[in-house]
Amino acid sequence: MKDLIANRMSKKKIIDLIFVIFIFSIDRLSKLLVIKSAEANGEVNFSVTSFLNFNLIWNEGIAFGLLSFDDKFYYNLITLLIAVITSIIIWLANKSKGVEKLGFLMIVGGSLGNLFDRIYYSSVPDFIDISINNFHWFIFNVADIFITIGVILLIILEFFKKEKL
Repeated sequence: MKDLIANRMSKKKIIDLIFVIFIFSIDRLSKLLVIKSAEANGEVNFSVTSFLNFNLIWNEGIAFGLLSFDDKFYYNLITLLIAVITSIIIWLANKSKGVEKLGFLMIVGGSLGNLFDRIYYSSVPDFIDISINNFHWFIFNVADIFITIGVILLIILEFFKKEKL
């Protein structure tokens, strides 16, 4: 019986890992396609629809370009901080179940995608550009989408949790 439980837990961990790798892979593939397009054409800046554009920028900061520094010391410090936070979220994912685990795993997959870019390119390629009339959102990438969905899931779950007294 103990072996059956251990085997089932092991299968769940493998499924979790496959899910994170899937998110990481989708993010990497999308970024590679945009980067290769930029290398071939000199830039990436084209409209997909009236509100969706692909416009490659290199983000050296964190979310939405915040905390961009020219100094590599601060860049590396922020990268290290992101790695530590990602490790904590991995630990939280391992302790959680259900939709909560799904939210954490989405954040981990996206975070690892952006962390890879910070280490490999020394910046994160962002390229999804949404604008409607005069409203223009920050340019982001696929990893950011998964991180955002994961955070929203966790926030919604927090609202619906029953208080334990």
